[in-house]
Amino acid sequence: MNTAAASTGQATPAEKPRWRDILASPKMVAIMVLGAASGFPNQITESALQAWLKDSGASNTTIGVLSYVALPYLFKFLWAPVIDRYPLPWLGRRRGWVALTQLALAAAIAVFALQNPAVSLTPIAICAVAIVFFSATQDIAIDAYRTDVAQPNERGLAAAANNLGYRTSAWLASAFALVVADFFGWEPAFLILAAVMAAFCIGTLLAPEPHYAHQPPRTLTESFVVPLRELLGSPSAIAFIALVILFKVGDAFALRLFTPFMMDVGFSKTEIAVVLKALFTASAVIGAILGGVAMVRLGLLNSMLIFGVAQAASNLLYYALALTGKNYPLMVAAVSIDNIAGAMGNIASVALIMALCDTRYSAFQYALLSAFALTPRYLLGGPAGWLADKAGWDMYYVVSVVLALPGLLLVWLMREQIKQLDQPRG
Repeated sequence: MNTAAASTGQATPAEKPRWRDILASPKMVAIMVLGAASGFPNQITESALQAWLKDSGASNTTIGVLSYVALPYLFKFLWAPVIDRYPLPWLGRRRGWVALTQLALAAAIAVFALQNPAVSLTPIAICAVAIVFFSATQDIAIDAYRTDVAQPNERGLAAAANNLGYRTSAWLASAFALVVADFFGWEPAFLILAAVMAAFCIGTLLAPEPHYAHQPPRTLTESFVVPLRELLGSPSAIAFIALVILFKVGDAFALRLFTPFMMDVGFSKTEIAVVLKALFTASAVIGAILGGVAMVRLGLLNSMLIFGVAQAASNLLYYALALTGKNYPLMVAAVSIDNIAGAMGNIASVALIMALCDTRYSAFQYALLSAFALTPRYLLGGPAGWLADKAGWDMYYVVSVVLALPGLLLVWLMREQIKQLDQPRG
């Protein structure tokens, strides 16, 4: 898989990226802004939607089932070859698609604002699926842009810059929606979010265009068959795909119903928005920066081992919170430590996916691999809601720790193959 990526002929720079590269480089700033655009719509159909449904009287099981509106995130690889094959006639190979989907997202969120879950959940689900579809398409183009523009030894920092923008923007969107909804209702909250989504087009216009030493695939078939053959052609292909799926499964399960959990523990929507989400985001930003910088020295293998153990163990703090109930010091510790560890794990996961991609087909390959990575997050909503209702939140978080163990074992078993991904490209 990595040998295919090496065919692009990129050389690894001799000097490692430095701390200030994240903020000083126009490339890293662009990655951060586009990461913010990517994260902004995500929490509209997750945290905000969950709170909206909770307000309307929906059960945890119903909320869990409606989490399946996010399934387009899993299937985005199906239309990713179109983005590889057909650049739009403006803003270059990737940014044209980014701008188009941002405008479509703004329109879909505005329509979403006009719905009422107390009347019918069907229009809510349809609008949410549309938002997720456009958001997934935006992610395809942004992920490809980041993969194309980052050099091999910049992967950790590029992932950190993306995570910094993504987490901050996701929190702002979620926090704003919850606070405004608490005081003025959900409709004005979502309408303002729609306007902000449209404003992200400015950042897309200003982002630098990557240098491409190759032409787009000549046919739509080539943009699907050749990158798929490259991904599946190596002896370790299936093992790498399993690793991409399993590495974050425990962390994904733990956070799947974060908002309903905190509401059941006793925190209000405003507390969740202002306190919990602020801690969530600040900790994730710290974790992203620490993870990106640490990867320069640790390398991919050591990062996956250390970060993976940390993100699994940190879920036990939510278990303690479930047992004790509303407790501010424990809540601060749980959210802060878990999200620092989880963000560091995410940096390693993103770097792994970037290392497996060939920039000629990065839209399709990254979309496919990230879809594998997101599979637990978007398929476990139903079982997660059922487990929370039937076994309680304490058992829920014990299960989240157990789910993390297979991924850690696989990292150790594949240590030699993972080391090879850190080798300089020829």
